Amino acid sequence: MLTNLAISGLTLMAARPAGGEGQQGSWITTLMPLVVIFAIFYFLMIRPQQKQQKKHREMLAAIKKGDRVITRGGMHGTVFGITDNIITIEVTNELKLKFNREAIAGISGNESA
Repeated sequence: MLTNLAISGLTLMAARPAGGEGQQGSWITTLMPLVVIFAIFYFLMIRPQQKQQKKHREMLAAIKKGDRVITRGGMHGTVFGITDNIITIEVTNELKLKFNREAIAGISGNESA
């Protein structure tokens, strides 16, 4: 019984790699899953969000007077005036509202309100 345990212990010790190689291999194998997880996060979450933000910034820069826009709150109107950060939207003939440029969610079609 004791001989079998001793032989098993010696066999396990002999199967381990010697000193430096084992530590270097385990360092790389420990780091590899973290790199893979970061790559998955980057390609599935971070990169698409960056593309969407870039597209939205380009859309905001291209807004001009007369465009029909939709705000993030869901209000539809026509751009009446533009300054650096403020866009004035005409909702009806008598009602003009000012919004920050970032409050614009998108440009709608030319259909009537």
